[in-house]
This record gives sequence, structure tokens and C-alpha cells, in this order.
Amino acid sequence: MGIRVIKTAIATLMSILIADMVGIPSPQGAGLLAILGVEVTRKRSLRTISARFFASIVGLLFACMLFAVFGFHYWVLGLFVLFGFPLIVKTSFKEGIVTSSVVVFRIFGGEDLSFPVLLTQVELLVIGLGSAMVVNMIYMPKVSEQMIEIRHKVDGLFAVIFKHISRTLHDPSYIWDGSELIEASKAIAEGSQAANRAMENQMLHPDAAWNIYFYMRKEQLDLILVMVQRIADVYQKLPQGELVAELMEQLSHDVTETEYTGRTEMLLEKLEQDFKEMDLPTNREEFEIRSSILQLCRELSLYLKIAKKSKAPIPEKLTF
Repeated sequence: MGIRVIKTAIATLMSILIADMVGIPSPQGAGLLAILGVEVTRKRSLRTISARFFASIVGLLFACMLFAVFGFHYWVLGLFVLFGFPLIVKTSFKEGIVTSSVVVFRIFGGEDLSFPVLLTQVELLVIGLGSAMVVNMIYMPKVSEQMIEIRHKVDGLFAVIFKHISRTLHDPSYIWDGSELIEASKAIAEGSQAANRAMENQMLHPDAAWNIYFYMRKEQLDLILVMVQRIADVYQKLPQGELVAELMEQLSHDVTETEYTGRTEMLLEKLEQDFKEMDLPTNREEFEIRSSILQLCRELSLYLKIAKKSKAPIPEKLTF
């Protein structure tokens, strides 16, 4: 059972009890409005509940004019949908179309445009949406533990990916299906969604550290995909490939460290200097393969620069 279902149940029961306590007829209407008002984040709750309330007021006024002029007929409801919905959208309250419809249909069912009846609808709106607002503001699930778990998953997948790259450079005949790349992409997307929800639940001082982290990982994954394309061109075993394979093996350990170590970066700088001192390729095939290996080093350098630049202060240190 999801937390949103539990919050919806609490808001529904609370709104019905309050409406019944103050003597409003058909208090179940407040419960229905509360169901429509429960949201997944505090900021979204403020936006949508405000939109639903004002959309309901706009829809109610427009529907009352239609009913006063044309009477309570089914085709008048069609007019309300035809002209009322665009009016609500134009007033920037499109999230409240459904809530507005509920209120208007209740008026239509009672066939009464007296002031007490209209006041009752407004009271139901206040109680129903207000109950949803209170429940939303009192409790929102913490997602920090979820994001830490996702972070560990992404770090682990990156480590496995670099090990596969290392093994491919050691043995060009090695076949890897790349499933970890797909898993990492899904995990990063899931983490980004959780980070966005966390920010929307922080009303006063939103912290974007997790957003920065998962954005960084997305950029790094894009570079890893380019690296994979480079190693596809390394179809022969060369000493240069062996050296880069050792780099990738080191990075597979560094990526799970609790801070940026810089070890891989130092090894890469030394390796690039060693490449310059090596003899030139003796044939076209060696030239092409060494060119791909050099490009792979360039992508690796960009990967490390992103990690070094994007380190953010969060409760638990990020890994790169």
C-alpha cells in the first residue's frame, strides 16, 4: 500500500468528519474533493490545490449563469464543458477542471441556485481541499535513503562497466552484452525523479545536491557510451590497450570510493605522456587501433573532469 493511498484515506475521512461536524449536507462531497487534492509533493500540492479551488469558483460562476439563463437541462452541461473548460484553461487553472466539474454537477443534481446552496459548495471545497492540503503539508515521505540506495546501485554498475571495458581491452575477443549500461540509465532516471520530488518537498531551502549528482552521472554515462563505441574499434591486442585496461581497472575501484581520489587522473596523465614517447605505428591497422585508444583516453579525461567539477556536499559523500 503506497503512502499516497494512506494519505488520501486520512484526508478523505478527516474532510467528511469535519463537514458532518459543521452540519453541511452530503458531507461525502468533501471526501471526494479531498481525494482529488492529495499530491505527491508539498510544492505541487500548493499549486494544484490552489488551481483546483479557483477553477471550481470560476466554473461554478459560469455554470450558474448558464443554469440561470437556460435552466437545468442535460444539454446545458454540454455547453458548460464546451465553453467552461476553455475558460478555466485560459485562467491558468487547468488542473482544476475535474474538481470544477464535480462542484457544477452537484449544483445541477440539486437544481437549486440559492445562496445557501452555493455557499455549501464553497464550504465543501474549503474543507475537502483544505484537508488534503493539511495532510500533504504534515507528512511527505523522505527520499534520502532511497536516493542513497540508488546512488550505490549506480556506482556499482559503473564499476562493473569499467571492468568489462578493461577486460575487452585485455582481450578484444571478449563479448559483453552491455546490460549494465541499460540498468545504469534506468537507475539514473529513477534517481533524478526522486531528487526532483525531494526538492519539491523542501519549501524554504531546497537543496539541489542530489539533482547535481544524478545530472553528473547522466553526463558521465553519455561519455561511457562513447567509450564503448571506441573500444569496438580495438580489434587487436596492443600494449597501449593493455595500459588503458589497467586504467579502467583502477577506475572501477575509484568509482566506489567515498570521495574523488584523483588516482586515475594521475595515471592517465602519465600514460598520455608515455604515449607521446612511444614509436609510431608501423601499419595502417595499428594506426587505426591506437587512434581509437587515444580517443578513448580523451573521453576518459572528460569523464574525470566532470567528476572533479561536480562534486556536491550532501549528507553522505558522493563517489566518482
